[in-house]
Amino acid sequence: MSAFPHLFSPLKVGPATFKNRIFSTGHMTCLLDDYLPDDRFIAYHEARARGGAGLIITEAAAVHWTSGKRNLNAADDACIPGYRRTAEAVHRHGCAMFGQLGHGGAYAAVTGDGSLGVAYGPSQVTTERSHTVSREMPVAIINDLVRAYGAAAARMKKAGLDGVEILASHSLLPAQFLNPHMNRRRDAYGGSLENRMRFLREVIASVRDGVGSGTVVGMRISGDEMHAEGGDPDELLEVCRLIAADGGLDYVNVIAGSMIALKGSIHVVPPMNIEHGYLAPMAHAVKKLVEIPVFVAGRINQPQEAEKIVAGGQADMCGMTRAQICDPEMANKAKDGRTDDIRACIACNQACIGHMQVGLGISCIQRPETGREVDYGTRPPAAVARKVMVVGGGPAGMKAAAVAAERGHDVTLYEASAQLGGQAQLAQMLPGRAEFGGIVTNLSREMELAGVKVVKQTPVDRAFVEREAPDAVIVATGALPRRPEIEGAEDAHVVDAWAALKGEANVGGRVVVADWRCDWIGLGLAEKLARDGCRVTLAVDGYMPGQRIQMYVRDRWIGELHKLGVEIVPYARLFGADADSVYFQHATSGEPIIVDEVDTLVTSLGHLSVDTLAQALDDWSGQVLMAGDCLSPRTCEEAVLEGLKAGVAV
Repeated sequence: MSAFPHLFSPLKVGPATFKNRIFSTGHMTCLLDDYLPDDRFIAYHEARARGGAGLIITEAAAVHWTSGKRNLNAADDACIPGYRRTAEAVHRHGCAMFGQLGHGGAYAAVTGDGSLGVAYGPSQVTTERSHTVSREMPVAIINDLVRAYGAAAARMKKAGLDGVEILASHSLLPAQFLNPHMNRRRDAYGGSLENRMRFLREVIASVRDGVGSGTVVGMRISGDEMHAEGGDPDELLEVCRLIAADGGLDYVNVIAGSMIALKGSIHVVPPMNIEHGYLAPMAHAVKKLVEIPVFVAGRINQPQEAEKIVAGGQADMCGMTRAQICDPEMANKAKDGRTDDIRACIACNQACIGHMQVGLGISCIQRPETGREVDYGTRPPAAVARKVMVVGGGPAGMKAAAVAAERGHDVTLYEASAQLGGQAQLAQMLPGRAEFGGIVTNLSREMELAGVKVVKQTPVDRAFVEREAPDAVIVATGALPRRPEIEGAEDAHVVDAWAALKGEANVGGRVVVADWRCDWIGLGLAEKLARDGCRVTLAVDGYMPGQRIQMYVRDRWIGELHKLGVEIVPYARLFGADADSVYFQHATSGEPIIVDEVDTLVTSLGHLSVDTLAQALDDWSGQVLMAGDCLSPRTCEEAVLEGLKAGVAV
């Protein structure tokens, strides 16, 4: 009997039946060629279908010329072949596939050439996040757009998709019509709730006409847009009740957040310091009001959480998108009882939504094969089994060892310390970042399954290599904190980030964090020290704290620091220190910035590669490969990717 009987029970939704209750929500992949699905897009979605998902919803597709150019394009028949190929690949594995219909409205209109287009919305309003001023959509365009929704849906049906989902979530165009803060019209589309619902109702009717009764039609909606000028949650519940009662929909998909407001946007892809499954009560409130199935998503990264939601009657279907980005085989593993083998998402947002927001193909820091299925989806076994030594037990070395052993090599990993994980062990010590340690657990399990031998507390030098006589060495020896000369430091109390995190330094009550990296380390140290009771100044050598990390992670963190009273000083280049002051130079003006009455200066000034072994093996006769920070100090993402490449190359 399955450990997850409710999660792996079938579900009938309109004319479709899903084999289980796990689905992948619509999310942008940036795996497109001229705004159309390409081989990478197809391979990405097929991997999740092969992995056991019951339903895949592909990303929001533009339906009309006012949508702008960034998304997958379903506004003409050119989309049909790519959709058809994707549907055929997904259907091979008993998985259903829906398309998603979207329009950003007042949020922004991207032209594709770098210029800004006209953002057509219900009314002329300003948007906080994109800083656009929308143009009120004329009725003639509304009518044309409604028809375009139906035409795009018809193309998806023609391509063989099982259903379509209308995006009325995240303050996108249909939600803008519903929201009286954004819809100030005085015609039939504005004013009363009935009028504000008119656009959405017309879109649903058009889509239903476009696909007929044999195709599923659903709606995704934010139960709470999570910002001051978002739609009223009680009114949004009433919208769900009324729309479901109309009879045009087969399901409602509940989410939260808004793309137009900084606070609301955090909930579009919630980071790891937001609790698991936190939107299930919101879905439950909708489920009490409607007769059709209710879907939900939002930090559901393990089958145990999804089973609890379905078994408790809070929702009928669970969106586990990042869970399947991180482990496309998650559903199959859960069904087979192999829960220890599931590579759990840690909600770092770095290579999934983080890649998308800079126009790069989706991936995962724990599983760099994601988005690269065409190149790394299958790995050929080694032609000849070789003796491989991996030196360094951080993420780069662990991934390299797992991949090399999986391919058939005899692999031993040597770690100088008593613990595996490298800097990931430190990252998990930051406030709200405990889940980051999951990468160590996950990679350790990968090595165990592949048959890697692990030897700890064993430093490796050239003499050791020559005694062991491997055929190849993968060097993944990481990096250590950069400790440059700081003028006056001999009179000051200066400690580095590692020492502060490990509790190896006595940090006083008044602290300055000098953050050259502008990433999660400075933010996390500032929060930790503030929660410990220190008065903290975070001085960053950049234009904002966290400028190098994904915006939803950064924005939530900066909000936490504001609540804790942390002073933030941007453009601050560390210059020197003395017994009670820290001196900075403004990075662009060159003028001094002085922070007085300081007990401790905590430095986060980057890292320097530990590459002594690689240098010592420069003329060694065997194959030498390098991966991670020993090549150049960067992030966990690059370490694991280079570990993958080394494991394939050896």
